[in-house]
Amino acid sequence: MEMKSRSNKRPLSCMALAVALALVPLSVPAADAGAADATIHPEFWPEVVPASKVDAAMEKKIQDLLGQLSVEEKVGQVVQGDIASITPDDVRKYRLGSIFAGGNSDPGGKYNATPAQWLALADAFYEASMDTRAGGHAIPVIFGIDAVHGQSNIVGATIFPHNIGLGATRNPELMRRIGEVTAAETRVTGMEWAFAPTVAVPQDDRWGRTYEGFSESPEIVASFAAPIVEGLQGKAGSPEFLDQRRVIVSVKHFLGDGGTTNGKDQGDTQVTEAVLRDLHGAGYPPAIAAGAQSVMASYNSFNGVKMHGNRSLLTDVLKERMHFDGFVVGDWNGHGQVPGCTNENCAKAFLAGVDVLMTPDSWKGHYNSLLAAVKSGEVPMARLDDAVSRVLRVKFRLDMFNAGKPSARVLGGKFDQLASPAHRAVARQAVRESLVLLKNNGGTLPLDPGKRLLVAGDGADNLSKQTGGWTLNWQGSGTVRADYPNADSIWDALQRQVEAAGGVAEMSVDGRYKQKPDAAIVVFGEDAYAEFQGDLPNLLYRPGDDTDLELMKRLKAEGIPVVAVFLSGRPLWVNREINASDAFVAAWLPGSEGGGIADVLLRSGDGKIAHDFKGKLSYSWPRDALQVLNNAGQADYSPQFPLGYGLTYAQSSPLAALPEISGVSGVQSVPGVYFSRGKPAPGLSLYLQHATQGHQTKASTLPAALPDDSLKATAIDHKAQEDSVRLTWSGKSPARAFFLSDKPIDVVRETNGDVMLMLALRPDAPAQGAVTLGVDCNKGCAGKQKLNEGLAKLKTGEWTTLGVPLKCLQKTGADMTRLDRPLILESDAAWQVSISRVSLGSGNEAQHVLACQ
Repeated sequence: MEMKSRSNKRPLSCMALAVALALVPLSVPAADAGAADATIHPEFWPEVVPASKVDAAMEKKIQDLLGQLSVEEKVGQVVQGDIASITPDDVRKYRLGSIFAGGNSDPGGKYNATPAQWLALADAFYEASMDTRAGGHAIPVIFGIDAVHGQSNIVGATIFPHNIGLGATRNPELMRRIGEVTAAETRVTGMEWAFAPTVAVPQDDRWGRTYEGFSESPEIVASFAAPIVEGLQGKAGSPEFLDQRRVIVSVKHFLGDGGTTNGKDQGDTQVTEAVLRDLHGAGYPPAIAAGAQSVMASYNSFNGVKMHGNRSLLTDVLKERMHFDGFVVGDWNGHGQVPGCTNENCAKAFLAGVDVLMTPDSWKGHYNSLLAAVKSGEVPMARLDDAVSRVLRVKFRLDMFNAGKPSARVLGGKFDQLASPAHRAVARQAVRESLVLLKNNGGTLPLDPGKRLLVAGDGADNLSKQTGGWTLNWQGSGTVRADYPNADSIWDALQRQVEAAGGVAEMSVDGRYKQKPDAAIVVFGEDAYAEFQGDLPNLLYRPGDDTDLELMKRLKAEGIPVVAVFLSGRPLWVNREINASDAFVAAWLPGSEGGGIADVLLRSGDGKIAHDFKGKLSYSWPRDALQVLNNAGQADYSPQFPLGYGLTYAQSSPLAALPEISGVSGVQSVPGVYFSRGKPAPGLSLYLQHATQGHQTKASTLPAALPDDSLKATAIDHKAQEDSVRLTWSGKSPARAFFLSDKPIDVVRETNGDVMLMLALRPDAPAQGAVTLGVDCNKGCAGKQKLNEGLAKLKTGEWTTLGVPLKCLQKTGADMTRLDRPLILESDAAWQVSISRVSLGSGNEAQHVLACQ
């Protein structure tokens, strides 16, 4: 039965929506061959009654204030800048309505800034917005942040499992409590706005944001939407609604972000209107019915039409049909992808229904262009007034005009609330309930904590891996243990519980032990990632790297029972690893409470089962690495483990050996990695070339050199045998080394997202001449940057990581949509450098960042 509400029927209440959504089929194919039509029929979409009622007195205040504002002040209210590119003085001068902290934006540019520094920054922006000495009206600025699994940008905050794990709990009431904790810790540090929850319904697990979705099932997503909104905002109609312990939400990403073709982030969702509505739109009616105050537009397109420019969906469906009376915010420069737009100029997105364009570093250009568009009549004053009214409505509902500065509010500066015992208990419960037991042959689990246990694998004591992306920074990488002062790694928790029970716990990443253990727990999985960098070509786990598999096989061969704990942001093909273990646990990205894992894996001190497994798969598990469209409800549905699968300790049926044929032929590359382990990535080759004569040599094997020895490449050891290359310029003639791809590489999304080209390198000899780094597409579209100033800051003979912003290369002429040379190093004189890795990464991973020239 399709969920339809025609125009001649009464609007759906929250209860009716829940009933209707329960009848929606679990899943349908993500792409539809007949889905080219982008026409939308609003009358066939659900009509919603928001629980946040219109207040006549408040509406009069809004209109009275609106009537006093200049056009410049009105424009300021709908402009949002990132704290890395905006100052309190800018807010004071331009009367801006909102600011935000992007994934890599922090006070003072420090990813590990203290909570007090965050709060002081919030105060400074607030005070600037209320300062009218130079004219204008005092309208409090609202501060948004990606609090997507707790207030996860903040050092010391409670970090919850990512949504993929929460979906496995099947516990909507727990979502409400998680929302309450997240809201409280966000308020402690001065923000009023969480860019959450994500209600995507991911259909292709290659998508790098799969873990941000609760489930592939629209029913599960819909069941979580209202509770998490009510947890964050409070229950509409109650005294707690939007009080000083709550924040406003941004339900995201509207619409279809989880259905892009081939799982490509920011791609095209090619489905019918019915699939867009009933599957991808499942979470929005209950969220809006619960009183959601903002909705974030999505990067993706719907059948070729960019969502940031889709008036039919943003205005006709969301605002008019669903009666959403909050404001629509854009995503990071997402408006710039609308045809005919730039990051600085996009009246189309504003006219389509995006009320607040997220303009991180382009806010000033956007302010000026929107102001000009209003004055010229391109943007009607009525449209501007509508957008400003929506922003003011939310601010009045938050009582921001009477709240005072962030540090003076109820929770402002109460840093003892960050990861308080009560908050950590909620996170620990969430971890316990999220774990899914896929295999438990021979009753291997639960383990006796009084025995000798080996804990191995690179995920056991690795909080970056354990918490995943969107933790302290955008990609969740480049952090150290001290950045998580209130967290327990899985090793921390296991060691504590084992030793308390009189047992012995030994930690060894590579599994080499001092004394043979009674059992081994091997914790392994994906490294932290977020959008762009997380997209995959298939569902192979670590293609070309069998380190984890070999570790488990070795332990098994020694007669040691092996418990595998798999950390991942999606189901992956790990049949070989499952076969190599006696018990296998899908632990997802559990967050800061490793104790939740120890609680379930270990018996209590008296030998009883302390906590049983409760988690059930919220995503279907693949039978092979090419089973990327693997969703319940499909005609050809045949997963390895179906949606809803999950063993308990009461279930003892052994799992037979699984097929070990991945379905993928040939060597596979890891997205965003161009050189590692001493070799170019599959599809790339290393070349040496005379810069003036044009002669080139393909370095198929090392050593390799140009005929006149002006440039040579040799293999050297860094962390392993011949895992790096040394490039030596003799100075006889200018020469370059470059990687050539056998097909164009599109990194325009990464460029938009402030990704960097990362080089793990060691300067072995100072540059004697001009050195440049560049990219090219072999058709007059090169971009390059001078390296000498950056190299001068590096110590000769020491390994480091140098980051070069892709935007720097784009600004100097590179066409980032079709690179065939993703790295070119050129020197006109003597120079020597060793390189162990070339990849894409975020700024926090770089020890040195090259400034754009």
